[in-house]
Amino acid sequence: MNLPEFFIQMLQKQYGEELTEKIIKGYSQKRKVTLRVNTLKTSVEEVKKQLTQNKIEWEEVPFSKEALMIKEAREDKIQSLSLYEEGQIYLQSLSSMLPPIILHPQENTDILDMAAAPGGKTTQIAALTNNNAHITACEKNKIRLERLKYNIEKQGASSVYIMQEDSRNLSDFFSFDKILLDAPCSR
Repeated sequence: MNLPEFFIQMLQKQYGEELTEKIIKGYSQKRKVTLRVNTLKTSVEEVKKQLTQNKIEWEEVPFSKEALMIKEAREDKIQSLSLYEEGQIYLQSLSSMLPPIILHPQENTDILDMAAAPGGKTTQIAALTNNNAHITACEKNKIRLERLKYNIEKQGASSVYIMQEDSRNLSDFFSFDKILLDAPCSR
C-alpha cells in the first residue's frame, strides 16, 4: 500500500521508526470480516449454528460474546445469508463495537447517540439494553439519516427515536443519562 509521504513522516515524528513500520504493515493487511449478533432477533448460539451449516468458519472475540470474526468468507457471502437479510447479524468492525460496550448502557435510562448514522452503535446500544432504554439518535445529513432509519428498522431497535438534527444544537429541554459521541472523521 502506498501511503502519502507526509503521512509517513507524521507517523515517524509521533510514534518513532519501529512503531511506524508496524502501523504501515497494518494498513497493508487484509482485515477480517467481523459481525455482531443482533440479540434482539436471535441468539449467539443460533448464529454460530447457521454459520457452521453454511460452511463459514468463525472465531469468538474475547471482549464481546456477541462479536464473531469470520475466518475466510468475504462480506458479500455473509450478506447473502438470511441471517443478514433478516437483521439477525450486523456487519461491524470490532473497533466500532467498543464505544457502546464502554458506554455500558443500562435499561430504563435516556441515551443520546450524537452522530448515529449508519446505526451500528445505536442498534448495539438497543440490543445491550434489550430495547429497554430511551435512545435518541441524531443525524444531520438527510441521506445518512435514511440509512440510519433503514438499519434501525431492520435490526428491530424499537427503543430508538430518530432526529434529523445536529445534536450540538439540541435544546436544554433534552436531558440524558449517557451520551455517545463517536465523531465521524470524514465530515
